[in-house]
Amino acid sequence: MKLFATAAALCLAIAATPALANGPTEKDAIAMVERGVALVKAKGKDEMMKKINAKDAEYVQGELYMDIRDLKTGIVLAHPYNPSIVGKDLTDVPDANGKKYRREIIELAAAKGKGWVDYQYKNPTSGKIEPKTTFIQRVDDVVLEVGIYKK
Repeated sequence: MKLFATAAALCLAIAATPALANGPTEKDAIAMVERGVALVKAKGKDEMMKKINAKDAEYVQGELYMDIRDLKTGIVLAHPYNPSIVGKDLTDVPDANGKKYRREIIELAAAKGKGWVDYQYKNPTSGKIEPKTTFIQRVDDVVLEVGIYKK
């Protein structure tokens, strides 16, 4: 019976997010960032970091996931799939094509508060380096980032 209840809950979750069944969309990325902004404003960045590290389903859904970076230092504060980069300043480490996209994220967040940044990144689902576009938004002294892999 427990297995049936789990399967039923999973089916409901999948049915409730039809966009994710075909791959996440830009709207999904923006919606996740907006949920994160609301959480940071209500409970602070430490709570957001805990949720990301715990792979909370609100903020980690397969290849659609949130990470958080310090606006001033560029240091990654939490990342659900790559904990080895947490606490590190990778601002000037380029992607596979040589683009310093993390620097672009910080500059965009500082100048405009939010927007999109394109780069190459390892997809946790496929394990391959793929083109990615990430929606970023500054909230207080951090930047929330959620990206989608381009198909």
